[in-house]
Amino acid sequence: MPGVKSLEKQQYYAHPQNRFWKLMGMICDFDNISDLEYDDKLKILLNNRFGLWDVIQYCERKGSMDSDIQNEIPNDFYNLLEKYSNIEVICFNGTKAYSAFKKYFPELLLKYKYFQLPSTSPANARFNLDKLYKIWLTALSLQSI
Repeated sequence: MPGVKSLEKQQYYAHPQNRFWKLMGMICDFDNISDLEYDDKLKILLNNRFGLWDVIQYCERKGSMDSDIQNEIPNDFYNLLEKYSNIEVICFNGTKAYSAFKKYFPELLLKYKYFQLPSTSPANARFNLDKLYKIWLTALSLQSI
């Protein structure tokens, strides 16, 4: 679920300290992706065969911490995966995304290849950008991207 800043801007990973866009720029070999307009960032992801969607469609939460999420309602992954039947791999940006998906769609974890990756959130200080890059790239390199 997007944090407060992302909900305000209606953009994924809008908090300036979140490392998602810097990381994806490194993975997609696009150095200044963070400086681009949001629509251009999304185009770069699509051009590199990445999609972006939340596991949780709705929740109640004060602030941006995943641990504060309550009364969550999942997005409709059955419909998404039917509509975009070329999706082969699902990557989870952090533990909360993975645990929510596992809770609501355990059978899809048997059908699709997936990776639970360390969160790009600034709250995940255990992983610096270089460490995130190595882990994410290793997982994504296992695919024919």
